[in-house]
Order: sequence, then structure tokens, then C-alpha cells
Amino acid sequence: MKSELVTPSHLARKAVVYIRQSTPHQVVSNQESLRLQYALRQRARELGWREAAIDVIDADLGLSGASIAQRNGFKELVGRVGLSEVGLILSIDVTRLARNCTDWYPLLDICGLRGCLIADRDGVYDPGTPNGRLLLGLKGSISELELHTIRSRLTAGLLAKAERGELAVMLPIGLMRDPSGVVVKDPDMAVQGRLGLVFQLFLQLRSVAKVMRALNERDLELPRRDRYGDLCWTRATLAAVAAILKNPAYAGAFVYGRPRFRPPKREGALPQKAPRPMEEWRIVVKDRYPAYIDWPIYEKIRSVIRDNRAEYMRIKTRGAPRNGELLLHGIAWCARCGHKMYVRYKGGGEYVCNHLRTQEGQPTCQHIRAAHIDAAVGDAFLTALAPAELDALSRSRRVQQQTNNALRSSAERELERKRYTAALAERQFNRADPDNRLVASELERRWEAALNDVRAAEEALARQTPPKAITQVAISKELNDKVISLTGRLPPRYGVTRLSRMRIARRCCDVSSKRSFSTAVSATWPWLGSSGGEAP
Repeated sequence: MKSELVTPSHLARKAVVYIRQSTPHQVVSNQESLRLQYALRQRARELGWREAAIDVIDADLGLSGASIAQRNGFKELVGRVGLSEVGLILSIDVTRLARNCTDWYPLLDICGLRGCLIADRDGVYDPGTPNGRLLLGLKGSISELELHTIRSRLTAGLLAKAERGELAVMLPIGLMRDPSGVVVKDPDMAVQGRLGLVFQLFLQLRSVAKVMRALNERDLELPRRDRYGDLCWTRATLAAVAAILKNPAYAGAFVYGRPRFRPPKREGALPQKAPRPMEEWRIVVKDRYPAYIDWPIYEKIRSVIRDNRAEYMRIKTRGAPRNGELLLHGIAWCARCGHKMYVRYKGGGEYVCNHLRTQEGQPTCQHIRAAHIDAAVGDAFLTALAPAELDALSRSRRVQQQTNNALRSSAERELERKRYTAALAERQFNRADPDNRLVASELERRWEAALNDVRAAEEALARQTPPKAITQVAISKELNDKVISLTGRLPPRYGVTRLSRMRIARRCCDVSSKRSFSTAVSATWPWLGSSGGEAP
């Protein structure tokens, strides 16, 4: 059927059929829509174009029309219109061309400037005329509104289900759904024990990296899911341990809206996912899953991980305790300007407040020798440690013993699992036809690898000596006898290293230091649960 808008100048140029479907699933399942779009070639022939002058652009199949990003076919179409190569654009509907007015109106402008027509199943339009632009503009606005309407209908039910905690989301390893859809713990006791060990180790070591190193030193692997969703065991990594510790599902909570999308940094790139702060999570429904830890412990773990990040400038955290001679690394603050004091070992250990110097170019606020401050804080700590509170070390020893027992139990389960894998490989090898060497050789190789894993697990278990039982009465008596003689640090045989002293100081106080214009130095520290102390 001819149209009065089609002129010889249009017929002298190309007719382009633009084809798009929003998702790969639609490309596979909605074949009728695809056939209707390819049939627009016949519509172009009816309008007067020769077969050789009709081109098809279908490079955007499976891509959404909400944005021009990644749509190379649409970009090609706009470029060819700008070069005056196209006399007619055919699409089954304007929603196929764009669902965003930001992309739609520039196409109308360039089509009106170059004299290119736009046609859909309802008719032919000239963007260069007021009536044509009005109709196409209304169609584009309705198309954009339709996208938001469809999205709101889809997300309304999803959010309602998420607010009840019934939305079926992907569960982490250690949790699974039974045939009725109820979330239960993984029946594999090795998986449950390894996840519990990760949380137990972190509560003692208080560092993701130390948990990772403790697992790898004992050849204890972490359960993971492969690309097909099957259980596999892999070497512990920093990211894997952090993912377990930060996942609220292990605390029994259903959480929706943890990540957020950041705008792409360059044109054509996809939006980047970034985690939201815990207080900005959209929906949190507690007690929906069987828990490995309770919610207060999960909050404590998150706060420790956040405080371990040494980002004073952005989030004012102290950082994890590091190896070094100075006791107050990361917890010393300047009483003059209120900023964090840094550690400097050059020329003798000292605490330096150079925040204003590095940020604003001002002179260094103050620098104080660390020996006097560390000694005063250490003495004050031992003075404040009343004999009635000395059972804390006994509790610490019991926690250490429980952790050692958990590590040994986990190593025993690891050995049991690898022995089962070796036995399974042996049974598979015995069932194979020995004359079929293509199969038998591969099964023999798997059996040999499984036996090597068993030997490695046995050696790792042998390296772990059974922990000695420690009674609270004996420790308390020995501590009461020795507490008076402490002169600045606990005896080394108690296992209190310099790094342990730093951890104790970080958990008990923050220190503010101030130097007067003379040589006098004063330091104050607030003890946890008391008024604190001060030393000249």
C-alpha cells in the first residue's frame, strides 16, 4: 500500500528494518514477534522500495531498549540516517526503537533534518512536519511510560513477597531448600562444621586474613558451589572468608536490597554493583532461616571488619593491629586538634600528628616519644586489672582450647571426606573393564590423586597435637600469686605477645595525648566500663 509521504527522493535511499527483542529468552520463545518484524521487508516493498534497497538491522536482539548503551544496531541506524543513507525506518512499533525519550527525540531531530521517514504497523510519519513529530512524540512518551508501568507491576509483587521474607533468593552454601521449599541447613556435617569453624576463628582472631591463613596452614578447605550449583571444596581465599562472614543469611536473616547500582564511569559501560551500608539495607526480616550464629554476633562481626579497615580519612576507622614495637598503633588521638596520630619508627618510636600538615599544608601539630606513653598505659592497665577480673584469661584459655578442638575436629572430618572420595574412586576403578584402557587409565589417575589427598590430610592431622586441658582453678590460683609482680607486661609463658597486648589495648581504650609548650606530656585514656585514667 502506497503512502503520499513517500517521494522519489526517499526511494533513492535505503529502507532499513530495525528489529529488536528485549531479552534472550524472548528471542528463543517469542518467535511470532520475530517473524512479524522480519516480515516488514514486505511492507517496504509495498511502499515502493526495491528488494536490493532494503536492509535489516538485527544486531540488538536480546537487548533492552531502556538505554542506548550496548545497542550497536541503534547506533548504526542513527549514524546512517545522519549520513543521508536512509529514506525510511521501519519498525513493528516505536517501542522497538527506544523506550527512553532521551534516545527517541534525538532520532526524531536527525530524521527531520535529513528527511527520513519513520513507519510502524499503524502508518508512515514524517518527523519533519509538526503533525508527524506530535504523533511520534506521543508514541515515544507512551512507550517510556509503559516501561515504568511494566516494571512497577513486576516489582510490586516481588517487594510484597520480600517484606514477608518469602522471596526465593539464592542461598549461600550451607543452606538449602527441601522439596517443600522450606530452608534448612545442609545435611552434610562437614559443611556445617567448616562454616561454624570460620565464625569461631574470627571471633578469636578478629581478622579475615588471619582466618584465611589459619585455614590454609592446616589444609582446611572451604565449601563452595561451582558454576552448576554442585558442592565443591576449594582453598580458602580472602574473598571467600569475607563473603561467609558478611552474609546475613548465616544469622538467620532474609535481606533484600544489599547492593546498589552506581552509574557507569564511561559511556557504554554497564552500571556497577556496590554494597550498601548495613543501615541502608532495604528489607531485613530476621529469624527466617536456620542460623549458624545469632544476630548480635553478626553485628559484632560486621563492626569488627569495618573497624579493621584502615581508612581514617573516609570512615574514621582504626585499622587492624599490626606488627610493631609501639603499643597504641591506630588508637592514639591528638588532644589538640582531635585527629588520629600516626606511628613513626625512624629515629626512635614516636606518635606523630601530621594530619593538618598532609591535608592543609600546616606545620606538624605535635610528635611525642612513645616509650613514656606506652609504659604509662601498660602500668595503668595492669593496675586496673583487679584480681576479681583475672578469670578473663582463664576464659580466654578455654576459648582457645575450644578453638583447637574445633580445628582438630574439622581436620578429622576433612580426612574422613577425602577417605570417602578415595574409596569411591577405588570402587569406580574396580567396576571398569581393565581392557578398556581409555577409561581405566583415567579412573586410575583419579584414584591415585584421591590417595595423595588422603595422605596430605593425614599429615595435616598429625601436625595438630591434641590441646592440653586447662582448668580454671589452677590458672586463677597462679594468676593471683603472680599479679602483684607484674611490672609492665604479662609473663611470656602466658602467651601474651606484643600483638596480643595491642589487641587488649584497642579493646579497652582510646588514648589522647597532648604536649604542652614545655617538655611535659600528658595522656588520658577512657577505659571500657570505667572513668579512665590520666598520666603525666
